[in-house]
Amino acid sequence: MAENAVANDLESMPVEAVLEKLGVDPGKGLSAAEAQKRLAQYGPNALPEEKTNLFKKIAGHFVGPIAFMIEAAALVSLILGDWGDFFIIFGLLVFNAGLEFYQDSKATSALAALKNSLAPQATALRDGKFAVIDAATLVPGDIIKIRLGGIVPADVRLVSGDYASIDQAALTGESLPVNKTVGDTAYSGSVVKQGEMAAVVTGTGSETFFGRTAKLVAGAGAVSQAQKAMFQIGNFLIVVAVVLAMIMVAVQVYVDIVKTDNWGLADALGILQFVLVLLVASIPVAMPAVFSITMALGALALSKEKAIVSRLSSIDEMAGADILCSDKTGTLTKNILTLGDPIPVGGATPEDIVLAGALASRAEDGDAIDGAVIGALADKAVLERYTISKFTPFDPVSKRTEAAVSGADGKAFLTSKGAPHAIVLLANADKAVADEVDAHVAELGAKGYRALAVARSDDGGETWTLLGILPMFDPPRDDSKQTIENVRAKGVSVKMITGDDTAIAKETARQLGLGTNILPAAEVFPKDMDPDNVPGPIADRILTADGFARVFPEHKYAIVKTFQKNGHLVAMTGDGVNDAPALKQADCGIAVSGATDAARGAAALILTAPGLSVIQNAIDEARRIFGRITSYTIYRVALTMDIMFLVVLSTIFLGFQPLTPIMIVLMSLLDDIPIMTVAYDNTSVSEQPIRWRMPHLLSVSAVLGFASIVQSFGLLLMGMEVLSEPGRWAGLGLTDQSHLQSMMFLQLVAGGHLLMLVSRKENWFLKKPYPARPLLIAIFATQLVAVLMCGFGIIVPEIPWKLIGLVWVYLIVWLFIIGLVRIGIDHVLENRSARRAMSIDVVNERLFR
Repeated sequence: MAENAVANDLESMPVEAVLEKLGVDPGKGLSAAEAQKRLAQYGPNALPEEKTNLFKKIAGHFVGPIAFMIEAAALVSLILGDWGDFFIIFGLLVFNAGLEFYQDSKATSALAALKNSLAPQATALRDGKFAVIDAATLVPGDIIKIRLGGIVPADVRLVSGDYASIDQAALTGESLPVNKTVGDTAYSGSVVKQGEMAAVVTGTGSETFFGRTAKLVAGAGAVSQAQKAMFQIGNFLIVVAVVLAMIMVAVQVYVDIVKTDNWGLADALGILQFVLVLLVASIPVAMPAVFSITMALGALALSKEKAIVSRLSSIDEMAGADILCSDKTGTLTKNILTLGDPIPVGGATPEDIVLAGALASRAEDGDAIDGAVIGALADKAVLERYTISKFTPFDPVSKRTEAAVSGADGKAFLTSKGAPHAIVLLANADKAVADEVDAHVAELGAKGYRALAVARSDDGGETWTLLGILPMFDPPRDDSKQTIENVRAKGVSVKMITGDDTAIAKETARQLGLGTNILPAAEVFPKDMDPDNVPGPIADRILTADGFARVFPEHKYAIVKTFQKNGHLVAMTGDGVNDAPALKQADCGIAVSGATDAARGAAALILTAPGLSVIQNAIDEARRIFGRITSYTIYRVALTMDIMFLVVLSTIFLGFQPLTPIMIVLMSLLDDIPIMTVAYDNTSVSEQPIRWRMPHLLSVSAVLGFASIVQSFGLLLMGMEVLSEPGRWAGLGLTDQSHLQSMMFLQLVAGGHLLMLVSRKENWFLKKPYPARPLLIAIFATQLVAVLMCGFGIIVPEIPWKLIGLVWVYLIVWLFIIGLVRIGIDHVLENRSARRAMSIDVVNERLFR
């Protein structure tokens, strides 16, 4: 913090005081010995690199409730010698961990890209001589040269030279290069577009503007909602499974020890084996894989919409995002400086003003203003009629350009364009004209427009005539306003964040209908504020603002963090180094087309087409994917409860095990593997952001689970009744307990997949959208396998076809019953949520009345 304070002082104090404080003579520079001493004190001029143990990184992906359950399942399968089951479970575990490791490794690319943006070499004055040295060896107090095309190698104060035009858009978000003179600050990583100057180094390494940005990137990041959801689901299933297993073990041990005298080791191993196999069945081994595959397919769909997903969990976050923080330049606007309608002063026509301005411009310089003026010509071929004999480029002293021109008729004249006050002074305009120009400039400035004045001289520069004013602005993209309206219609608020001036931000926001409560960062954020802990009053201003102007990287990061701390899921767009910390911290960071490597490395979603229009498609796709994952989760939790409760309750109260260990293993595979096709399912698109509402989801799952338990127990009790009087029901072919176990195996496999039809929708399951073809094929194929296994006695005991048909009739009847249960529980929960929200609104109204 002390070093930051010193750096801030060096940015604000006079240049002479800076040189004195740093103990350097600008004519001689530092001595080699002093530079070496300072290098030892301040460290290298490079971003610090923190190496992470590879084993720890890999092991981290095998930790967590679901991971532990899957690992336990694999271990049990290994102990029992079920090699096929072991390899399937272990393969799913490695697949999911490998996918997570691959995605996480991409996050480090943001820092790598930042490092690549730094200058590798610098021209420094050491012992009175300029020499090219490694930029990493620069120290505070070094005198360096910055020149056209070079990257500024450290934070510096300019000490001599005429001027330099420096592009720092990637760092600060400003849309045009900034003209710098003696005394100004230049930041590490910015690019010199024009001029050459000498400068003194004031900050190196992590203490530069660039370095502080890298620190934010390294510390940024939020735990995904999907990770939190799987943790909660895993905990829920573990508690249910372990409690029921302990109850069953206790009852079995009691029965075997207390009620029988011949209890032995074989009985204990038998109980242990069955409990372990039952736990295997209760573990959702395919859940992480289903999540990953569903998101991967969504990422493929988004790639066709010109959006590349670099972090799969971001899709889940996009579905719930209710705040979109958008950069202005190049995202909401075209990032192309454009001329507005010329404003004549005197008798000049708009065409005369544009032509004179274009003649006072030079396209080969690559200057954005010159390019805009020339681009405004209706016919650029008109320039071929004129010859430029002399051109004076813009400099910060005269604040104008000038050209000596001769026309096709041989007539010579001069044209000039530049800052309005400079052109008014050149033309020696009277007070009335000067006041008129000032009024136009003030009006344009209020809208955030830049203003150029244009003049012409026909007597070799003795006298000049002021022709008029050229307004210049960066216009909104053609699709921005409609995209914002569409995104808002989906329940997402849009906030504009820009490094440009407040007036420009307000005018752009007005044109796009974003609201004009635009806060300048300097008014909101005090110096040295901790961006991770924004004070309450400042947070309140952030939450109610429509946008922010003149922001630095730490401001963007603090804005995103503040929204998150107040319960919002935040999507953030950006394209520069200055956006990288906020992009990484956001729940879904979005790098727009043409973004820097640092922004792309920090982002979770990378747009390859200009503008924001693809974001509305990303929101729709994310909400579809979320719907698929939610339906699978409800199905899997409900089915787990059905299997666990059926086995435990029937063992305790009926003294009968309805499934054999091999049936449980087969059932877990038949229920889980084919259902991965839910990744292709058709789902409706929510009109509002959707998140993991775990109480709601687990409540729905529990109710459907208990309804399924009633269904399964009902069939089991009917089967037990048939077994009690086999002669009365001889035609069914249900003659012993093995047949009853096959019947229950069929009911759980077939009923489980029919349950998927109910869990995938909140309304009636026969309404649109219907299940996708891959899901229907998977369900049908699984039913066919289960029926053939039972009908021909493959692995499980054979049962008659008539009994199979009756089980199916029973399942179809229950499909409609459970469908009604689903509608009922959703209706009850939604009404309860609505009443709770209404109560909160009433309380808030009374509190703030």
